[in-house]
Amino acid sequence: MRTFSIANKTISVFASSVPNAPVIYLNTFSGEGQKIFQAAQDAHYPSFTLIAISDLDWDHDMAPWDCPPIFKNTPPCTGGADDYLKLLTEIIVPTVENNLAGTPCWRGIAGYSLAGLFAVYAIYQTDLFSRVGSMSGSLWFPGIKEYIFSHKPKCQPDYMYFSLGDKESKTRNPILQSVQSNTEEIQTFYQEKGITTVFQQNSGNHYNHATERTAAGIGWLLSR
Repeated sequence: MRTFSIANKTISVFASSVPNAPVIYLNTFSGEGQKIFQAAQDAHYPSFTLIAISDLDWDHDMAPWDCPPIFKNTPPCTGGADDYLKLLTEIIVPTVENNLAGTPCWRGIAGYSLAGLFAVYAIYQTDLFSRVGSMSGSLWFPGIKEYIFSHKPKCQPDYMYFSLGDKESKTRNPILQSVQSNTEEIQTFYQEKGITTVFQQNSGNHYNHATERTAAGIGWLLSR
């Protein structure tokens, strides 16, 4: 593993020894890249390079636009995704890939929770990513379903993976209650566009087995 910093973000590179291996960019909440890469190795997934990015301003960098707090005493989301995506695509990606063996055969973007939302939003702003993993993605985010249904991606991805815990929508919070219906409708929308997609239902709530769920999504993207 190689680790370095760009603009106060920590980038951890788990490089494949295979030239031209696929690359997956994973935005992480608390630096869990090592655990996820190890889970992928233990499961004997096809060789790939994982780029795990941490020390994010989570409720800013991953949010496409402003959103009020969804719980009392929690911070609002302030839409900084466009600025972070510019950093990711114009600086982080070329810096990383200039030091890899060969040219990636494909490039994916993935994430859990708000990072799963960001992964989907990213394809509307850049054509760099051809595979998307949204694991327990925050697709409850106000306005995201309508945005997806009314905008065209910069480049249609080949594969998209969606997952949720089966208890995530079972909440008194009226905003979060929409997460399963939104996710299912969005997955169906992409499927009808000719994109190979899957929706995986996991047991538990949003916080159960996040590492395993993330690794499973990455495994699906790698197996296509």
